[in-house]
Amino acid sequence: MKKTLLIIFLTGLAIAAVACAFGYRWYSDNKIPNFRMETVVYVHPWDDAPSVMKYIADSAGVLRPASLERAFADKKVAEYMKPGRYIIRPSSSSVYVARMLNNGWQTPTRLVLSGSMRRKGDIARKIGNQMLVDSAEVAAALNDDVLLAKYGFNSVNVFSLFIPDTYEMYWTASVEDILQKQKDAWDAFWTPENVAKAEKQGLTKEQVSILASIVKGETNYEPEMPSVAGVYLNRLRIGMPLQADPTVAFCFDYQPTRILNRHLQVESPYNTYRHPGLPPGPIAVPTKACLNAVLNPDPHDYLYFCANADMSGTHAFARTLPEHMRNARAFQAALDRRNASR
Repeated sequence: MKKTLLIIFLTGLAIAAVACAFGYRWYSDNKIPNFRMETVVYVHPWDDAPSVMKYIADSAGVLRPASLERAFADKKVAEYMKPGRYIIRPSSSSVYVARMLNNGWQTPTRLVLSGSMRRKGDIARKIGNQMLVDSAEVAAALNDDVLLAKYGFNSVNVFSLFIPDTYEMYWTASVEDILQKQKDAWDAFWTPENVAKAEKQGLTKEQVSILASIVKGETNYEPEMPSVAGVYLNRLRIGMPLQADPTVAFCFDYQPTRILNRHLQVESPYNTYRHPGLPPGPIAVPTKACLNAVLNPDPHDYLYFCANADMSGTHAFARTLPEHMRNARAFQAALDRRNASR
């Protein structure tokens, strides 16, 4: 009898030990943090679960590798893992990480659109370098009139759709998602107040973008942008050709480092030396500062401007052609002196 009771006791003790072991394992995998540091993990469609698990273990400093391995196996991460940008935090448990990957619980990333975007390829590369979508797919979309029509644009005026800023999006966002984000930003910019300002200047929203892109081509110095915009608006009002060098540079895909007389002969609707008025579309992505400069131009009667002779990167403005030519000669003389001293 005593022997039977001892066997029952030992059996119960063994069962309890096993239960405790499994209970602790479950608690460890599900509840106890398993990482030393925070890390960002990018899971591509072609990544496999073992390589992702190894990257997480190495970069996040896994505390209990066996726990992470069990979670990946139990939750069938190899079968259900979704592409995305994920943040592993020190407070994360192994099972939470596995479920996060399986369910696509991404953390948004920042898509930064800034700097020079004079070519569609510039836009495509900026997006492709920051998002999962391939730059070639973005480039194709920027020339797809059927797709762009969904957002109210086309391949000629698509530069207008983009509003340089920082956008919070999921890393796996599609081209359509990204274009919709830009359309939302465009709509947000064009408040009734800004529409009224455009009408006051005698411009449509699209024409504001076109002129703003020219302003962007002339200067990066924001305090001067309203003055530059004012010159071009004055020219438009009196029917004077814009004669904007950046539009000629656009005709040559911005290859010339300096616009020469031979460049001015190019036959293109974007050559504002040969064709009066605004070109058919913007020549680059205009910034908000450029858009606001066109909507809020400086009230002056200047018709000309050229680079300042002080080499400050600013411009000298003039009302008459003789005055402008004096400014231009002064700049050229200063440029010659600087080149001679090199």
